[in-house]
Amino acid sequence: MSLHDDAVLVLKGLEGGEGQEELRLAYLDHLATHPDGVWKACTAGHLTASALVIDPERGRVLLTLHRKLRMWLQMGGHCEPQDGSLAAAALREAGEESGVAGLTLLPGGPVLLDRHRIPPPCHWHLDVQYAAVAPPGAVEAISDESLDLRWFPYAEVAEVADGSVVRLLEATRARL
Repeated sequence: MSLHDDAVLVLKGLEGGEGQEELRLAYLDHLATHPDGVWKACTAGHLTASALVIDPERGRVLLTLHRKLRMWLQMGGHCEPQDGSLAAAALREAGEESGVAGLTLLPGGPVLLDRHRIPPPCHWHLDVQYAAVAPPGAVEAISDESLDLRWFPYAEVAEVADGSVVRLLEATRARL
């Protein structure tokens, strides 16, 4: 199965909550219109995969200070040819950007969808957001894509990150 086909299946099976159904349908329309809609080369916009790295035992999340955007965000990015699924892309990105070994995705598929503008040449990211649980004793390591990498208690996330990260944290905590 291609990554495009996996994305369509994931999105068709996703139950949309508040504001999510409109995004889900927009993502499906994008994929129907753009056979290359999962790849960075699709300048009309493309799907990305991300994962909020969470440590539920200690009530904290790991965020990256994105090098280009200079914002505290969850780990994530573009799909790569070796990714067999959106979930695999999200898990790969989370591992690469956090340095944490042994991450596992929360069951149940994506937690949220978030569409956001990115400076050209990308234009739009249609992000499929997962949550990844860090194993006990997880040790992070900053990647070259980050200016900083830091654990934040749940209560501090709204002080450093934008609304999209706060919504992802809330949805993740609800799923836990």
